[in-house]
Amino acid sequence: MLDYVQFVLAPQMLNGFAFGIAIVLMALGLTIIFGLLDVINMSHGEFFAIGAYGGFVLLGLGFNFWVAVALVPLFMLPIGIITERVLVRQVFDSADRHTLTLLLTLGLSMIAYDCIKLVFGPNPVRPENPIPGGVEVLGVFLPAYRMFLIFLGGAIIAAVWAIIYKTSLGAMIRAAAFDRNMASSLGVPVSLVYSATFAFGTALAGLAGILLAPIFSVFPTMGHDFIVLAFTVVIVGGMGSIKGAVLAGLLLTQVQAIASLIISPVWTDPILFGIMVLVLMFRPQGLFGRLGHG
Repeated sequence: MLDYVQFVLAPQMLNGFAFGIAIVLMALGLTIIFGLLDVINMSHGEFFAIGAYGGFVLLGLGFNFWVAVALVPLFMLPIGIITERVLVRQVFDSADRHTLTLLLTLGLSMIAYDCIKLVFGPNPVRPENPIPGGVEVLGVFLPAYRMFLIFLGGAIIAAVWAIIYKTSLGAMIRAAAFDRNMASSLGVPVSLVYSATFAFGTALAGLAGILLAPIFSVFPTMGHDFIVLAFTVVIVGGMGSIKGAVLAGLLLTQVQAIASLIISPVWTDPILFGIMVLVLMFRPQGLFGRLGHG
């Protein structure tokens, strides 16, 4: 029993935790965009893939991995700003805003996916592990890069929480999310806040993409694959809830990791979807409220 915990269960839970941290980064961007703009961004998965491929291109140009990690969020920012100002804003005040923005971002997702496949081809690529090896703690081998991902991701999540809840910028974001007309009348530059928040969510998706690249490889359909799990996390945690995205992301990825030890891995996704359905049936608002409420 002890050997099973040491060599099977503990490493699997560690992998699930590292994966959960990266999924939380992606889900945070998704939930912040929904919480503020009330927009379901179907192109968020492609932003995740663009970040991963962007990092791969930078590595090919001779930059080291850490420089790429710093640069990817920076070049994702203008992509987010352009998407919000050129596309989303054009239909934001429409009576059918939810339907139009969903269809608009879905169309953008399809275009981005085809462009990625056209430029990079269908075959997966994997950057080299920037921190090979690992350490042994209490007889459990801990891969160094996964440990780094956990600590870095945790620091980023804490920084996002501090920005949203402990700064004047965060106060403006929450005010605009609660009542944009009232916030505007009080002098909050709502239009600028919308663009900056959409860009910030996009940058988080790109950062999650490059951080996961050395573990899961980079491939054209990665945006589709990961956006489904990210949406599941956001729905279970509560659409627009930062706390919900963090807790649901870590919980669901642990369920997925442990379940794969008991049953065939092909059934782990249906289990997560089943949890999502139960949450929608008995608590449609998710486990927590949304940004700007509560």
